[in-house]
Amino acid sequence: MARLFGTDGVRGLANRDVTAELALGLGAAAARVVTASGEFSGARPRAVIGRDTRVSGEFLSSALAAGLASAGVDVTEVGVLPTPGIAHLTASTDVDLGVVISASHNAMPDNGIKFFARGGFKLEDAIEDQIQATLDVEWDRPVGADVGRISNDVALADRNYIDHLVAAAGQHLDGVRIAVDCANGAASDIAPLALREAGADVVVINASPDGRNINDACGSTHPEQLQAVTVASEAAFGVAYDGDADRCLAVDHTGALVDGDQIMGLLATAMKETGALVDDTLVVTVMSNLGLLLAMRDAGIRTVQTGVGDRYVLEAMRAGGYTLGGEQSGHIINSHYATTGDGILTSLLLAARVVNTGRSLADLASIVTRMPQVLVNVKGVDKARAADDEGVADAVRRAEATLGDTGRVLLRPSGTEPLVRVMVEAATMDEAEVVAHGLADVVEERLAL
Repeated sequence: MARLFGTDGVRGLANRDVTAELALGLGAAAARVVTASGEFSGARPRAVIGRDTRVSGEFLSSALAAGLASAGVDVTEVGVLPTPGIAHLTASTDVDLGVVISASHNAMPDNGIKFFARGGFKLEDAIEDQIQATLDVEWDRPVGADVGRISNDVALADRNYIDHLVAAAGQHLDGVRIAVDCANGAASDIAPLALREAGADVVVINASPDGRNINDACGSTHPEQLQAVTVASEAAFGVAYDGDADRCLAVDHTGALVDGDQIMGLLATAMKETGALVDDTLVVTVMSNLGLLLAMRDAGIRTVQTGVGDRYVLEAMRAGGYTLGGEQSGHIINSHYATTGDGILTSLLLAARVVNTGRSLADLASIVTRMPQVLVNVKGVDKARAADDEGVADAVRRAEATLGDTGRVLLRPSGTEPLVRVMVEAATMDEAEVVAHGLADVVEERLAL
């Protein structure tokens, strides 16, 4: 059987791939796996469920709650809350399992399910595999008073998370105007409230979710609107989240994009100055721009590279005891305050750095000079064959020979979408474009369905 879980939980087209029946089964299976571990906090396990603003999240949340309760877990539904908010609740309260219903940056028709273990960390691959293996196994269902209870507590969950965010900022943000694009997603209420409570003057766009407009030409995957608003409102900078607010990209006062690599670079140097960057080490993925690696070397900061996916960044951070890591896409993990990527936290830390230094975000981000980089997403192909096709491998070798020491090639199947990503860095944008699109043509031809 194909693996159900990808790099960020179970994800697919809602009501086709991710159905109420699947959510019900996953809830019951996850409950049985957690219960079997015997590591829960009280007389029986407790779970918290949150979701983003997709309309499908409503029925999937109900189905998951039903599955968990049917297996004897007490469930608290907290409604719309960012993924890192659920992780925080799972880490800071007596909760044994956190569940998020979200497809992150994907388009509205998709949805997904991901689990957090007690302590707020994403489940290990082996536990996810155990949940999948348990789906179709007959079991002895509890009855009577042994079934779980389902309750709702939206206000308390929101307050808990906002207080955590404001405290983490550690700096009053009076006088800082920040433009915020909430992607019509899970950050729509929480982010403006947290930033304002920290003292910032906030200009908000795309914070009117209707269940269908999440990530629709807005948020971190479409920063154009934020760029225009940041300049027009004379904001110090702008930030854009994705649908579940576990990532953050920024825009400086000129409207120029500040990506995850630049954010990591400026935060890493700030933490090194205060001694908060353990072993002067930053954890990044193989997708990070060569410019970040060079900038960190010059700043006396070591980089550790992992596979693509914030879960792998976190695994490396936990293994080495490191305190900062992330992805170019804006998943930034600061282990002092979070167990997963947190876009709102990242924006507060950026604002605090601007206030503390008196420097503009453009100036702070200039520590990283990005090498020209082109990313091509090749759709309509069999991504499972990407690693084994000899024709594709030959094309990659030829591209690497063309670039020599002045660039690099990365070709990988997406862990969350049905496509293959081709990334090329080169000395010039023209060269990167030519090599990337040439390689993408080979992938499209060789891996056609």
